[in-house]
Amino acid sequence: MSDFSNVTVSAEANVYFDGQVTSRTIIFADGSKKTLGVMLPGEYEFGTAVRELMEITSGELAVLLPGADAWQDFRGGMAFEVPAQAKFSLKVHQITNYVCSYFA
Repeated sequence: MSDFSNVTVSAEANVYFDGQVTSRTIIFADGSKKTLGVMLPGEYEFGTAVRELMEITSGELAVLLPGADAWQDFRGGMAFEVPAQAKFSLKVHQITNYVCSYFA
């Protein structure tokens, strides 16, 4: 998961929460899309349009997934899924790098 070949990279960054969360979109030859991003320490809430897979490549955060009562801890090498049309909350404890995959 550390390298991707034969992709198109968007030069324009996706910027959220006054620059605390940023990502770049990459598109594969088959049309599938991922974002590669970094989150600075803080608390954030995101919404999904489609199902997403968040792979944490480094860092540490806690996630409150839709319908869950308890926060779950994630760190580099771990991943979680979020269903379509849902909101989820993050508490980023240290700078966290991630790869997000989108599923129609």
